[in-house]
Amino acid sequence: MGEKSAQKKQYIREVARRVFMEKGFKDVTMKDIVEACHISRGGLYLYYSGTQEIFLDVLKMETQETDDVFAGALSRSATAADILELFLCEQKKELLRQDQTLAVATYEYAFLANRQEGENYLGARFQEAQRIIEQLIQLGVRNGEFVCSDPKGAAGNIMLALEGLKIAARTMGVTEEAVDREIRYLLHGLSAGARGDSISF
Repeated sequence: MGEKSAQKKQYIREVARRVFMEKGFKDVTMKDIVEACHISRGGLYLYYSGTQEIFLDVLKMETQETDDVFAGALSRSATAADILELFLCEQKKELLRQDQTLAVATYEYAFLANRQEGENYLGARFQEAQRIIEQLIQLGVRNGEFVCSDPKGAAGNIMLALEGLKIAARTMGVTEEAVDREIRYLLHGLSAGARGDSISF
């Protein structure tokens, strides 16, 4: 793909992301994206065959952006506790800007649009994040930053709690204070006597 085509595809992804944030997944049509991008229908079909393909590409773009944030932290020789804190801070930002996330669209994709593939996608993303957190906790234990006898269980608890907060944010609303309290609670068991009481969000 040439540079101009790559730029056009990137533009479509960025505009489509805003459309999915606003309307979710199930209600978005190719016409919606054509109108938002101000391009012809044929121009859109040069790059994508349907909304599902666009949405998956948007999700990949978001994953890459998140990876870039953590790559920057790793390049600065951050500690395991620093990286876990960064991860939780990014989760907090997402929780507090629910109208500007793909949370609803992602759940709709999983449960309504393409159930089997959607579940596989969400499950794989969840397991990958849990695996990374588990490795961070193991590293933190080795370095004396964390105290934890079950890193895998702790990582699972963190991920399940975050998923619960995401659902609560969409259905009931959550305050910044409530998010901070939950995150502190999650970290308290890991960082007892090491760093936990000094972490602030």
